[in-house]
Amino acid sequence: MAELPNTLEDAIAQAQVATQAALTDGYKRLQVELVFPELKHMSVAEQFLPAFQSYDSRLKIFFTDAGAAALARRDWADVPFKIEDIGSGRVASLESKIQPEDEIFLFIAPTSVEVPQLEKLCEYIGDRPFVLLNPRLDDAGVVGIGYAARQVRDRFISTLESCYYLRPVDDETGVFRCYPQQWEVWVQKSGNYEKIADLPNKPAGDEVDLILAKKSQTSTDGTRTKKPSIFKNLQRFLKALSS
Repeated sequence: MAELPNTLEDAIAQAQVATQAALTDGYKRLQVELVFPELKHMSVAEQFLPAFQSYDSRLKIFFTDAGAAALARRDWADVPFKIEDIGSGRVASLESKIQPEDEIFLFIAPTSVEVPQLEKLCEYIGDRPFVLLNPRLDDAGVVGIGYAARQVRDRFISTLESCYYLRPVDDETGVFRCYPQQWEVWVQKSGNYEKIADLPNKPAGDEVDLILAKKSQTSTDGTRTKKPSIFKNLQRFLKALSS
């Protein structure tokens, strides 16, 4: 049973195992989410890639734009897999980027801006598996909050299985999921982390608040021995990497 990771490397290693387990169980539309603002997607992708080592040239990686794809080709010059870009151009021109010999696909940090292109690419992919690494698809500021946004969520975003998820709610609380485990809420108590909830689905923000409020009401521990928070440490580490 996976516990909260202590380092970014631990989290990525857990994400690799969770992704492989979900693929083995037949899931085809996966996402891996390490929800830390300071995260450098290229570095995470490089550490995550060994999860696909057995696919060799049958793996195709997509970056959001031509510049990021060109940078990856330069830095990963000797890799066997193919590197493409999602692009923000015409949706009709995307079919040529998906070839019959491609067996699995990895999309690096796609955002809600690329959703039309991403949806179309996934149509061409068909029933072959793909993984979205650190997607930002549900940005209400871009997707919106009206009928069109709900259509996007219902048609595409809701079809994705989050096989790995780690997000700090604050310095002492986090939401965690490592397939095949359920969604979990963890909180720091007396210097240690304690799982306070198992949930079948991803909790919304207000749901996490209700869980924390209920836990606070039933807690009999009036004092806490402060120790460095896992989430605070991870955020400091990522901030140092990006500075």
